[in-house]
Amino acid sequence: MRLHILGICGTFMGSLAQLAKELGHQVSGSDAGVYPPMSDQLASAGIELSEGFDPANIPADVDLVIIGNAMSRGNPSVEYVLDRGIPYMSGPQWLGQYVLQRRWVLAVSGTHGKTTTSSMLAWILEYAGMKPGFLIGGVPQNFAVSARLGDSPFFVIEADEYDTAFFDKRSKFVHYQPRTLILNNLEFDHADIFPDLAAIERQFHHLLRTVPASGQIVLPEQEAALERVLTMGCWTPVTRFGQADGNDWQWRLEKADASEFSVRSADGSLSASVHWSLTGLHNVRNAVAAMLAARHVGVAPEVAAEALGQFASVKRRMELVGEPGGIRVYDDFAHHPTAIATTLEGARARLTADGQGGRILAVLEPRSNTMKLGVHKHELAASVSAADHAFWFQPDNIQWSLADVAAAGTVPADSFTAHDELVAAVVAAARPGDRIIVMSNGGFGGMPRRLAAALTAATAGAPA
Repeated sequence: MRLHILGICGTFMGSLAQLAKELGHQVSGSDAGVYPPMSDQLASAGIELSEGFDPANIPADVDLVIIGNAMSRGNPSVEYVLDRGIPYMSGPQWLGQYVLQRRWVLAVSGTHGKTTTSSMLAWILEYAGMKPGFLIGGVPQNFAVSARLGDSPFFVIEADEYDTAFFDKRSKFVHYQPRTLILNNLEFDHADIFPDLAAIERQFHHLLRTVPASGQIVLPEQEAALERVLTMGCWTPVTRFGQADGNDWQWRLEKADASEFSVRSADGSLSASVHWSLTGLHNVRNAVAAMLAARHVGVAPEVAAEALGQFASVKRRMELVGEPGGIRVYDDFAHHPTAIATTLEGARARLTADGQGGRILAVLEPRSNTMKLGVHKHELAASVSAADHAFWFQPDNIQWSLADVAAAGTVPADSFTAHDELVAAVVAAARPGDRIIVMSNGGFGGMPRRLAAALTAATAGAPA
């Protein structure tokens, strides 16, 4: 089949393109910006890319156009497809019909931690010799690719609640029909498409309706929104985990920074200990969810624990990009206030455990569609409480003031509107032993590596 993908350089659509190529289809695509790392992955897969949405980029002999959810009416390629009656489909629908059908789908949903948990789960299955397929909204460093078909019935997918396409306003995940489903957490997000949390809960219930009675739902304790979703109706066994008695599985920290933890079943018959390179309570919860989902397909907890001991995390999830002059610079994707707070709390726990001093400097660019609408602006100041200093960058698409956020915080904070000024301020403030954590869900002008280069130049005595 001859496929053309509109919006191909997004993580989901680019990954889908690689799966289509692996299935033997002829694949091409176009996007407004053809940029790495996805453009590099696509080029190495032999997929033809075109920049822009000129209808001439769509092959004359195309059999199907797959339309990404960033596309809308008025886009010249979209209008061309509609005017000429060319068959089209959304990415999630194509994935559900051509990749996931008749496979054992393990889906990871939730507001936070989907990419990391999906990567953990895929790696646990790989370590156990199960050769899963996967499609993940990031690049797991144990695999170095964001998607593959795999060589078994098992397929791990990051199940996003964002809408499917301009012509299908259901959440993407309703197309996946999982047999094993992780519900990680649920908060209000995506304010550009959902009016309130109740609307998102309704979409999660649509997802629950697709899980068979022979399946398994895994979720953490004390998630009120998820419990409300379950009360709408649930036809599938549920496994809960947490620290409190009464859960099906309990976990316990063995080290305060969460670099070691243990897991056991409620009756004590099964247990495992994890020693790994990650820190933070949020990562423990992600890991336990992945372990229990893997157990549903036959992976023993002790095997999952061994796999997590070799888990190499995900690019842009506390990814160390350099250590110039003894100053560690990390790249992280966090952009929701809860994700910012848990990331910084985990970094604080590791810094305390190391006992080597040093500070946490948080460099943040709030730029998501939800942030643009100002939905979470009053929560941002408190989200950086675990840092020693916050440096806020005001992107062009934010019309409210980051200077007000900086002023409202309990830790020293500054705001900037120019990248050069931000870099200069962070370099001037940093000293050996510090951790600089750069957080954004966008490119941020290459800020993590730019800071690493400026610090390298500064410590060498050269101009930055």
